[in-house]
Amino acid sequence: MIKNLVLFASGSGSNAVNVCNYFSNHPSVKISALVCNNPQAAVIPKMEAIGIPVVLVSRTEFNNPTLLLPLIARFEPNLICLLGFLWKIPAFLVEAMPHKILNLHPALLPKFGGKGMYGMHVHEAVKLAQEKESGISIHWVNEHFDEGEIIDQFSFSIAPIDSVEAIAQKVHELEQKHVPAVIEKVLANLN
Repeated sequence: MIKNLVLFASGSGSNAVNVCNYFSNHPSVKISALVCNNPQAAVIPKMEAIGIPVVLVSRTEFNNPTLLLPLIARFEPNLICLLGFLWKIPAFLVEAMPHKILNLHPALLPKFGGKGMYGMHVHEAVKLAQEKESGISIHWVNEHFDEGEIIDQFSFSIAPIDSVEAIAQKVHELEQKHVPAVIEKVLANLN
């Protein structure tokens, strides 16, 4: 049975492209669509170039269950993956898809999560706190920012000389290495 994956992204799309490439010839996983909230996002032409349908959503559509739920249902998702998607998922979507929406977060939750903690903001906070390690967290989405049950985490050591940019690069390397395999494992365990 084919399992449908719907990706959500707001920015450059490097993780979305990586996931698409990983599953491009997979016998039982199909990337059905990418949902984006930013018409200027670099992810859009990248998805179009590899034949993945892109759906742009406005804030109004996104927060309206009578508009968003049918839009998502069209793609029959077994799993939704938030890969750099910056809007909080509305409670009605979490309720409609319990334990079927996962998020990638660029830090070791529960540290450095919550509203405003995305991208370079996270890495700057990690550096400022003089953390000895950072990494990525892949977790289930609930009604609160970055508070859902953790599925998996991967970490690296931070050297005192590491810049914010160096931390960001190490996080990116972990994302590229681990995210597709974790998604594959999650999909295999879904009923």
